[in-house]
Amino acid sequence: MINRTVLTGRLTDDTDLRYTQSGHAVGNFRLAVNRRFKNEQGQSEADFISCVIWNKSAKNFANFTHKGSLVGIEGRIQTRNYENQNGQKVYITEVVVEQFALLEPRQDNQAKQTQQNNMSPFDNPSDQVDITDDDLPF
Repeated sequence: MINRTVLTGRLTDDTDLRYTQSGHAVGNFRLAVNRRFKNEQGQSEADFISCVIWNKSAKNFANFTHKGSLVGIEGRIQTRNYENQNGQKVYITEVVVEQFALLEPRQDNQAKQTQQNNMSPFDNPSDQVDITDDDLPF
């Protein structure tokens, strides 16, 4: 049997990182995935998909993403159910994330990266480079 899912989308909120009683990290988040077609009014629609991620991956995912982050995930679809306080059975379908990729740079580093990428090592002529004959390899 095959149960594989690959999604690319944006986080609808920050990851909800919690810990089980045995100390395992678990993160829950929803991913907004745009549909490839537009509705009758010509507007794009999205599906909002519940995801769960575990252990060290959950910690890393929560640390390096935030609401609006563009991510790619790979995992499997899982269903589960439980009985709520009213005695009604609640069914949940979610993607269990096994791998993820950050598809854009972090915003706090983005400005620094842009500045560094546009900067030449010769931009500041006042910086002196002190090289003696002993430093030359020939």
